[in-house]
Amino acid sequence: MTTVQNRRARVRGGELDDCLRACAVHSGKVVGSVDRRRTELAEQLRKLLVVVATGDAPAAAPAAPSGAAARLKRVVKGASVPAAGIPNDVLDALLAVANKALECGYDDELDLALVISDTVLAQRRNSRAGWRLRARLMEALGDESEAVPAYERYLGLTDDDGFGVSAKIAGLRVAGEKDRELLDLLRRQCPSAERFAAGPATDVWAEGLAAHAVGDWAEAEPRMVGALLALAAEQAPVADRQELLSQYLELRTARGDADLPALTEVLALYAEQRRNRMRGPVADPTIGGVQWISLGEFRNLIAGKSICLIANSGRVGSSSIGAEIDAYDLVVRFNSYRIDERHTGGRTDIHATIHKHGFNWDRPVTTRLVFGGVSGDWKYSLRNRLVPGAQQHLGDESLRWPVRTIGKLGPDAWSGIPTTGFNMLFLLDFLDVSPTLDLIGFDFYESGAYRVPEAMKMPITSVHEYTSEKEWVMQRAQRVTDMRISLR
Repeated sequence: MTTVQNRRARVRGGELDDCLRACAVHSGKVVGSVDRRRTELAEQLRKLLVVVATGDAPAAAPAAPSGAAARLKRVVKGASVPAAGIPNDVLDALLAVANKALECGYDDELDLALVISDTVLAQRRNSRAGWRLRARLMEALGDESEAVPAYERYLGLTDDDGFGVSAKIAGLRVAGEKDRELLDLLRRQCPSAERFAAGPATDVWAEGLAAHAVGDWAEAEPRMVGALLALAAEQAPVADRQELLSQYLELRTARGDADLPALTEVLALYAEQRRNRMRGPVADPTIGGVQWISLGEFRNLIAGKSICLIANSGRVGSSSIGAEIDAYDLVVRFNSYRIDERHTGGRTDIHATIHKHGFNWDRPVTTRLVFGGVSGDWKYSLRNRLVPGAQQHLGDESLRWPVRTIGKLGPDAWSGIPTTGFNMLFLLDFLDVSPTLDLIGFDFYESGAYRVPEAMKMPITSVHEYTSEKEWVMQRAQRVTDMRISLR
């Protein structure tokens, strides 16, 4: 088993030229891959090539050429790092590559992400994105002792915890405590395991499995527990320890003569540490007594009221129509909206957001609608991100993905992933109970984004059908001005 320390000794970064050469080498490995994640990584590597070669990020470019790696090597050979350190466009492109490499999750890609992480932080010690990348990478590698300080460094550099990092830190800390309690409990329940805790964990575990296979649990259990203790002493990746621990508990649970009280105590600690790694501690499982509302109940809340939907656009950010916005009965805002009362108005009655990030979830609103395409992922985000007391009403599963579940527009009818704004607008148009339904500042990002500062670095994703959404809106528009599109 590869420890994080061994990987760090083998894989090092820091110098920009060396990092770019590593990207060049990796580009040659993944170009033409049939693995979707590696294909996406190859595309980010191609974009890095364009940035390094031209100094400009590409708006759109043809598919990656087969000689991309060779071209990048030629560019890097003559490259030099400016006195100010890594250029901004190269930094953004490298972070995009690292994030895709991290999503791949394979050893080679994790090595590449580690090289980039080392390089970014060597060149930009106060890069928020760099520290978040380091934390996520250390967590993926199973080194929580490095992941937690990196997450904390990230939090110290930002004013907006839109990615739920505080909950992540709390969860990892509690999980680590429960891990230690669990190991101490196993020591007490199986004292003879200490004899095997000094041996190579893999060999000891294999001996335990062999003993179990012939029905000798008295010889198997000490070796299995000893292997678990050895892995902890070796600081093996968390995933490796969890895998063997789950196997041990499965074998122990299957035994008909198991000591149920002792087994229950172990399983409770195991479940607690797993749960905290997944979602962090949940202080209030009832989310402050929030009222879950269905499609019909949401209809009743908005019936007969004038509604405006405020875009997160640069046009809104310089509009000076805040008072007009606040004059509507209901103000709807989206995702990482930003408030500047003179321009945007100050009130938010309905916050519509995608489930994947947590911007503004702590802002008090009357109603919060969280959209998501996959039910399990949506529920996971609600458990992790909802802030007790920050909303009176919360949309239930009938309001989870309006375009797909209410409109029944599948990928054949609407190929792109509907945006949060389009899901919300589609829902309001479908219900058709509002005498006024106005879109403020919707220029579909022609004027750029206007978001909370932490979200301004997030790219405008390409998975949405902005052109189709604009056509849908304009087909239903009754009045159009520079700032306002009226559908009712």
